[in-house]
Amino acid sequence: KAMTDVPLAIVTRNSDREFSDVINWVVHALFYGQERGLTKDSSLCKSYTKPISRATDLNFMNAVYCVGNYGDISVYGQDDSRMNHINNGTNGMLHHIPFGNMSGKDNYPGNTVTDTLLNDIREKQSLNCGVVVPDGYNGDIANGNGLVGMSVDYCRMLSAGLFDGNPDLVKLFALSESDESPFFALDNRSIDVLAGGRIEKKYDFASPPLLGGFHFSTPYYYGDEPAR
Repeated sequence: KAMTDVPLAIVTRNSDREFSDVINWVVHALFYGQERGLTKDSSLCKSYTKPISRATDLNFMNAVYCVGNYGDISVYGQDDSRMNHINNGTNGMLHHIPFGNMSGKDNYPGNTVTDTLLNDIREKQSLNCGVVVPDGYNGDIANGNGLVGMSVDYCRMLSAGLFDGNPDLVKLFALSESDESPFFALDNRSIDVLAGGRIEKKYDFASPPLLGGFHFSTPYYYGDEPAR
């Protein structure tokens, strides 16, 4: 039997971002549990003693302690292909999402651009792209290498995707990785997008009155640190 390489996912409506984020963090908890050797444990499977009003107060590890980790619940977790194994540096976790028929333009009602931010960016013909840089970085980010250069390339690719193939309609802003300034800049719209941001629960959900919560793309690079 040939195993499919079509990526499967949990699907939610786009009308409630916080609920969708909760689902995503439950899935992340399953991966984290497998990486750290955590599994179903009735002694750690805890019920809440009071109603939970904020998503940040949810204990996503209950998904592991009450049911099991990714390998425990997935029939693919035991296969030999390594496609669905936790990435330890020896196997790939990055895979394209199928675009469907690429022979022509989509013919459906949702094809018209109506999003306010996207309209604003296209009208001003410029994308403000923040790039996360390490402490003490003094170089020109436009000519950066390593992860900085990778993030700059992503900014240029976004420009090409937004502006009919032109990768140069982008303004780059260097932002330190050691504090929350990149996310404050994104929140107050000093930048339109942030490249190289670390996915963390505290940034994913709203934290009034400081930060409003953010959308994260599919990860495009995995560091050598343990899951957080």
